[in-house]
Amino acid sequence: MKGIVLQRNSPSKIQLLELPQPVCGPGEVLIRIKAAALNHRDEWCRKGLYPNLKDGVILGSDGAGIVVEVGAGVDPSLIGEEVLINPAKNWGINEKAQSKEFEILGMPSQGTLAEFITVPADRIHPKPNQLSWEEAAALPLAGLTAYRALVVKGQVQAGDQVLVTGIGGGVAQFVAQFALALGAKVFVSSSAPEKISQAIAQGASAGFNYTDANWSTQALQQTGGIDLVIDGAAGDTLTHLMDVCNPGARLVFYGATRGNPGQLEARKLFWNQLQLIGTTMGSDANFLQMLQLVKKHQLKPILDQVFPLEQAVEAFDRMKEGRQFGKIVLVP
Repeated sequence: MKGIVLQRNSPSKIQLLELPQPVCGPGEVLIRIKAAALNHRDEWCRKGLYPNLKDGVILGSDGAGIVVEVGAGVDPSLIGEEVLINPAKNWGINEKAQSKEFEILGMPSQGTLAEFITVPADRIHPKPNQLSWEEAAALPLAGLTAYRALVVKGQVQAGDQVLVTGIGGGVAQFVAQFALALGAKVFVSSSAPEKISQAIAQGASAGFNYTDANWSTQALQQTGGIDLVIDGAAGDTLTHLMDVCNPGARLVFYGATRGNPGQLEARKLFWNQLQLIGTTMGSDANFLQMLQLVKKHQLKPILDQVFPLEQAVEAFDRMKEGRQFGKIVLVP
């Protein structure tokens, strides 16, 4: 079978190789991948910025396909089922946080950027009928992360004013969709005016260019104050995010692509009763809840571009350059 593996001694750091087809072990299913989606962790692996990297591992966490074989102890009636994969493994019994054994498909275990993959049978779920293969593949990791950030940690309520930063990325897109479906009023930020325009066309009330020196003042004047911020960048923007918040607002962080904040204005934090909340991925229960929300509101992931596996380097480069609006998908 064909697969995209990490190969750090190659010019592009990834390679399309002919690999042995995986064999089903006990409790596992073999899936013929119909579509797989990229996440920033795949590009971080390519850059050498992810822990426990190992050359030869198939990258990719998100995938959807058809069950073609089952291992010992697995119901054979699953064969032929159209499924998507929950890439989060070993969350554990504590809903508050993941266990020490937690890991994500695609490093260190084999991932979805291939023609086939074996996963534990409890990682698969029926593909929602309203989704194409490409849309189904785009949903799992980013959808789960967005759901936990917005609903579980952010405790979003109908009528809340929600600021989604970095609109255009996969998680941010899902946060905006989920928030609108749940009756919140959505505002967005981006450094790209065209992404702000696209977000407004899809239901956001307004957007702000965070490269403008006075964007937070404009945002506060236009919104009257934000109740919930969902952010994946952190860095020195934290102070500006606090500036746009109403007293008692929640700021939920699911990433730190801009690194650590240079300073934290403690007085602003405690005097305004703000809550800084961290989150990542989500539990198995969160995954089921996310799927229920998607089905109830007939939501569909926003796709940026679809590439064949043979053009994986172009797909990775598009993510690296931050040009995407929505999810980048690869198909075998």
